[in-house]
Amino acid sequence: MHDPAELLNRFYMSFSAKKADEMCACYHPDVRFSDPVFPDLQGARAGAMWQMLCHRGKDLKLSFGEVQAEGDSGSAHWEAWYTFSATGKHVHNVIDASFRFQDGLIIEHRDVFELTGWCKQALGVPGKLFGGTAFLQNKVKAQADKGLDDWIAKKGLPSLGVPR
Repeated sequence: MHDPAELLNRFYMSFSAKKADEMCACYHPDVRFSDPVFPDLQGARAGAMWQMLCHRGKDLKLSFGEVQAEGDSGSAHWEAWYTFSATGKHVHNVIDASFRFQDGLIIEHRDVFELTGWCKQALGVPGKLFGGTAFLQNKVKAQADKGLDDWIAKKGLPSLGVPR
């Protein structure tokens, strides 16, 4: 069994190096991932999201710290700087993550960040005007989900039959 803190450090070191396959190796096959944009990804669909983000994040810079793990739970703080590909806008996202572990792997991963602030940075004027509205936030989620579907289809990844 892996040391949970070591597992989290390996996950973020792999992310920093844009090595999505190594990130996915830290996940349990039945992992559940959630954040404000992707509220419920399960299994290999969560891994496909990291593959997509690492591939698209040409200028992605990442820092992480405050890694804590004890027993079957853990947490970390991380920050990402990147250009949002859809608009060319620069984003600095500040994220707090919580984890649960099973069989020496991450079975649950939840990232928390302010979606309104992300919209303001990533979407420019529309994000500044409407980033706090459910309408725009739901549109962001729908576009992200479609983008993930397109990525999975383009890369020929199995659909996996994983519920959304």
